[in-house]
Amino acid sequence: MARQPGATWANDHPVDAAAASLQHTTRDLTAAGTAGSVALVRQSADIYHLAPGDGELARAIASAPPGAAQAEEAELYRRFARRVRLYGLKHLRDEAAADDLAQEVLLVTIERLRAGEVRNPDEIGSFILGTSRMLAGSTERKARRRETLTAQFHAPELYAEPAGAYGDIAAVERCLHGLTERDRRVLVLTFYAEKTSSEIAGELGVTGTVVRVARHRALERLRECVHPRQGFGRQVGVREARKE
Repeated sequence: MARQPGATWANDHPVDAAAASLQHTTRDLTAAGTAGSVALVRQSADIYHLAPGDGELARAIASAPPGAAQAEEAELYRRFARRVRLYGLKHLRDEAAADDLAQEVLLVTIERLRAGEVRNPDEIGSFILGTSRMLAGSTERKARRRETLTAQFHAPELYAEPAGAYGDIAAVERCLHGLTERDRRVLVLTFYAEKTSSEIAGELGVTGTVVRVARHRALERLRECVHPRQGFGRQVGVREARKE
């Protein structure tokens, strides 16, 4: 077949022309992909360099007024809470205890940083690890002592759930409303708000002795109302009512 003037070899062979075009396209895509990867790596490197190190976070917390470096404190917690929790799971073998350990360790760390009591903030990771060991060890010792005491003095009948425990809730609520306003308030502030006698006294405008006496009498009345005793309890209630 005679070649036409101005024709190329590719024109004579369409398959070869398509292959050549595909090869050029592949090279272009490869170059574009490489450029994009390089840009992504550079961007990641820039972000990495912008993120402060652990020591920088610790120094920022230590140098700021207490509570003023909340962003740095939150970041420090985010970085180390999971590590401390994993340490707790390994040594305490209990998820709840591990969660408590992480919170307690990071709380102690931040408080010590705020107070300027961490000698070398650049080694904050070592400080957190040491604190984790100390607190986890203390938790383990307490657990062992509790298990030992339970094994020595455990009496099954003392740990059995009282019969009708859920039914008593309604009775307690009913009897609580039967108390005087002051007695009811003393009990609520004591067992619900967990306030001390002196705190309750300040709130009610009485002395601590008055609070303790009122609490004792209110508990006796509440107990007698929920679980009345034949004869004796009724007489006690009558005598106390007469004294008022």
